[in-house]
Amino acid sequence: MRFLIFFVLLSPLFSEQKKLAQLKDVEPIKEGELEASIKRGVDYLITKQNKDGSWGGPTRTKGLNIYAPVPEAHLAFRSGASALALAGLLDSKDHRNETKAAIAKGEQWFFEKLPKLRHVDPTTTYNVWGHAYGLRAISALYNYHENDEAKRSRLKQLAELQFQMLNKTEDVRGGWGYLDFNGFTSHFSGIPTSFTTATVLLAMKEAEETMGISPPAREVKRGLRSIEQQKTADWSFVYSLDHRLRPRYGINRPAGSLGRTQVCFAAMRKFGDKRVTDELIQHWLQRLCLREGWFDIGRKRPVPHETHFSISGYFYYYGFYYATECLLMLDPKDRQKFIPHLSRHILSKQEKDGSWWDYPLYDYHQPYGTGYALTTLSRLRDARSH
Repeated sequence: MRFLIFFVLLSPLFSEQKKLAQLKDVEPIKEGELEASIKRGVDYLITKQNKDGSWGGPTRTKGLNIYAPVPEAHLAFRSGASALALAGLLDSKDHRNETKAAIAKGEQWFFEKLPKLRHVDPTTTYNVWGHAYGLRAISALYNYHENDEAKRSRLKQLAELQFQMLNKTEDVRGGWGYLDFNGFTSHFSGIPTSFTTATVLLAMKEAEETMGISPPAREVKRGLRSIEQQKTADWSFVYSLDHRLRPRYGINRPAGSLGRTQVCFAAMRKFGDKRVTDELIQHWLQRLCLREGWFDIGRKRPVPHETHFSISGYFYYYGFYYATECLLMLDPKDRQKFIPHLSRHILSKQEKDGSWWDYPLYDYHQPYGTGYALTTLSRLRDARSH
């Protein structure tokens, strides 16, 4: 009993955020610098688009490849990568004819293939990523076709189908994951993860804000509860629901959570959680800028979770993508100090061919990495101008 009282009295101390060092000055962003980088990324995606309008494929294999049961895993990978690439083109606001043509081809592929995306193999739910990022691309297309009600109607129908599929792939405990090695139950009983759940909820919320499609109340409530169960006292988020019993494992500590806290913050705040304050968002943006080196150690490594704090390469651009989503929730005056730092991290990683990538995933890594980076830089460009 004494121990319990002692713990309760001390628990507020554990929720306080550690005081961080001040951000050092970085080279200011030059006029037109973000725009030039964005154009190079757009050019890369135009050049690398498949003939059918998609991006990526099951080629460029290596000795060690991520688990991918065929054929549905690769349609899921291609759907997610193509959705991010397409959204990146749309967010770039590049109005050249060749960009418009690439968007039209990508859109047609989505109308043809996204309705066919399913969960088939009992061990994976990779299709969740295709449905979630498909929703975000559909929302962007809906805005793009502001004067075409017929096209908007088709897009809304396609979005409603993604909602249905996401409802079907919800975990029995609430939330979403991407692996299900307990595949002997009538409903998915895999490993719901904090970040996958937040990714899905944000896609649903954007579809609601854009197209007026109401997210399913039951699944949203259960998803938010799952994220809450995976939150620790220092506002890190453990990797998955099973990790909640091991909160001090490296992957679950603040450095390991750099790529997850941002997306979880964004989802919680979008759905009205007032605990995610501007101050808390700024603290974790500052932490990301200061601790970016932990992220960079994992970037481009072929084995997931092999670095310090078990960080995987594929969290790099994902983390910055959702960091800028959080950034846009702040008052414009509070955004400015972070824009040069966030921009420099992304600008410095652009490859000679104009792409970005962080994890060698067959031939999907450059399309998805470039899509993440284009949206990230486009948000920073727009935030900088306000």
